[in-house]
Amino acid sequence: MADAPTSLWRAAVRPRMLGLLVLLLAAAAVCGRLGAWQLERAEVRGHAAEERRAEQIAAAEPVPLDEVLRPGESVTGEMVARKVVVTGTWEPEGTLLVEGRAHDGVTEGALVLTPLRVGGAGDVAAGDALLPVVRGWTPGAEPVPDPPAGPVTVVGWLQGGEEAGAAVVDGRTDAISPAQLVHTWGSPVYTGYLVVQSLDPADPADLELLDPPTRAGTGLNVQNLAYAAQWWIFGLFAVGLWWRLVRDEAAGRPPVPGDEDDEGPGPGGDGTPVDGAAGDGTPGARLPGDDAPADDAPGDDAPATADAGRVARAR
Repeated sequence: MADAPTSLWRAAVRPRMLGLLVLLLAAAAVCGRLGAWQLERAEVRGHAAEERRAEQIAAAEPVPLDEVLRPGESVTGEMVARKVVVTGTWEPEGTLLVEGRAHDGVTEGALVLTPLRVGGAGDVAAGDALLPVVRGWTPGAEPVPDPPAGPVTVVGWLQGGEEAGAAVVDGRTDAISPAQLVHTWGSPVYTGYLVVQSLDPADPADLELLDPPTRAGTGLNVQNLAYAAQWWIFGLFAVGLWWRLVRDEAAGRPPVPGDEDDEGPGPGGDGTPVDGAAGDGTPGARLPGDDAPADDAPGDDAPATADAGRVARAR
């Protein structure tokens, strides 16, 4: 027998729907925990991969800067963290402190940024581009010693320039922006900057060297991230399935063959027609109490028919 339609609330609080809710919520909780575990695995595996990549970058052989980046060219993602070597001369009067930079868990500090005139001391042509070089990180605001005079060989990692920040004031800024540096230094500037790994001759300033730059999107394992997303989707599907079942329950269940309250195929409920027919078109016996006699019951009509036949022959 079909269930009558009802409200969503009444359908939701029926015992069988509450039991399904508990079961599906448990399944969703398991899916959520598995997704969180996959996210943890993504962080662990991504961190390990990043460490291996940093080791490879640090151990790589440097290539000349002009083979990777020239003045006026943009820094692409493939160029980030490329180890290069370049020779030039420092211009210490252009040194800037890039404030608000963290290092090794210390949030208060600054990068020491000094322009390097690429090309050497004796053959520098007017208009040569300046390469911004991050010499290191300092935690205090004390004056930083100038780099050594004369030609210097710098080995470091390339990084793309940043968006413009606050204006340069008293030798301090908050961004390494080539557009701002052009106005500050008064010469063409490379679109990227260099993070020092080593200097020859060495820098007299007691600065902490930075780690190799990283590309955006690194640090997480993509495969484990996909697994985590799949588990969370499965959990949402379990909750959505229960809500769909509640809606079907509220709409009413259609009659199911074999229900105890279903009637039989015939009008009488047991397949037998009410008028006594056998169900295949053959007339059946009359029920007791019928007024008319059955067609095949013996009666007075048979003798009358015989007498009529004898009269006809006598004539």
